[in-house]
Amino acid sequence: MKHDIFRKQILPIVDKLFRLALNITGNKQDAEDVVQDTLFHVWQKKEKWDSIQSIEAYCFRSTRNIALNKIALKDNRQEPIPDNFDIVEQKSSSQDRLEEEEQTVMLEKCIEQLPEKQRTVFQLRTVEGFSYKQIAEVLNIPEEQVKVNLFRSRQKLKEFFNEHTRD
Repeated sequence: MKHDIFRKQILPIVDKLFRLALNITGNKQDAEDVVQDTLFHVWQKKEKWDSIQSIEAYCFRSTRNIALNKIALKDNRQEPIPDNFDIVEQKSSSQDRLEEEEQTVMLEKCIEQLPEKQRTVFQLRTVEGFSYKQIAEVLNIPEEQVKVNLFRSRQKLKEFFNEHTRD
């Protein structure tokens, strides 16, 4: 029974857990380690799964906590995300590709500058499509705080792009 829960509810979200871990650690290898540690941690707690309201939220919260601990141990040293990470190359003119790459780099730089909580809320909402309630469960904060962090992260992104597109 526990194997079915693990296979049907936890394994399908591994990619999402990885993206969250990568967002926090800024390093592909560290993110892989975080996900592996998360899966191990969640499996060790399998006897408590029945009392957990949302296993998915529990996995995301565990991933976040493990990732934060990992970067704290590394004295907050973060390596930048590689320029070619997950950029889907489309058939377009070289000018279009260049502009897309510049925008991607600008976005990554801005996201890296966001405080950790804003960065996490932004990713969970915009990339993973989580509801405010789900994000609140993952981060263990009130829904209103989720909305505030999302608003602030979007405002900072707009300010960043406005500053850099005036040139």
